[in-house]
Amino acid sequence: MQLTIDGLVLRRRPLGQNQLLTILTAQQGVFTAYVNQRGTMASKLSATTEVLCYSRFVLFQGKSGYVVDKADSNRIFFGLRQDWDKLCLASYFAQLAAELCPFDEPAAEPLRLLLNTLHYLEKGSRDMRQLKALFELRLLTLTGFMPNLVGCRCCSEYEKPEMLFFPTEGNLCCADCARESSAAGGIKVSPGVLAAMRHILYTGPEKLFSFVLGEEGLDALYQVSERYLLTQVEKSFSALELYSSCRITQKWEPAITDETRT
Repeated sequence: MQLTIDGLVLRRRPLGQNQLLTILTAQQGVFTAYVNQRGTMASKLSATTEVLCYSRFVLFQGKSGYVVDKADSNRIFFGLRQDWDKLCLASYFAQLAAELCPFDEPAAEPLRLLLNTLHYLEKGSRDMRQLKALFELRLLTLTGFMPNLVGCRCCSEYEKPEMLFFPTEGNLCCADCARESSAAGGIKVSPGVLAAMRHILYTGPEKLFSFVLGEEGLDALYQVSERYLLTQVEKSFSALELYSSCRITQKWEPAITDETRT
């Protein structure tokens, strides 16, 4: 049985005489395939089967699973490999996708999200804090971890001057209701940050990347999205830890405005 399919390599690790690839595709979600490390084909496949390569794979069914017979690159994202911070962040996106995306089920939207995010990251046309928060919240939304940001969980108010987001429950509570109920664990979110979070969750894919936050807003969005993800997934990611250590010295580009535009 032979299968031709486009996919993005999320992970590559040695397994005996082979390399085991974890690949994200639109039709089959996440699946694994082997690359034979022996013979002349091995060197030909090395460039197109690296992590973060989006390639067209020709696979055949072996005794232990799919084996890569041929792979032609659609896009290698070479620019990501020339910038250490970008490579760390892209590697985190790949780890996150491998953890959350479904196995052997369609995953067209997660793949589209990842490819578009890598495109903006490579081009440098969006702040890295924005891309990280956007990818985290949108991927969580697509994979069954969507928070409820419609309004206060107690009084249903859409927006008040002070709103709190609760990472454990994945919902909002206004400051008045939080005081009355003595709710703990909430994170204050400004109107701009809340508008950005709602945009990430509820807007269509065509306008997903079209919002802007100021410096303080981006920092707040970065923190609240990461806190929510780690609370829900209950797992650490080595690439995230590496990127966080790099971020200490990262110099961010100045944002345009403090308001969120959708």
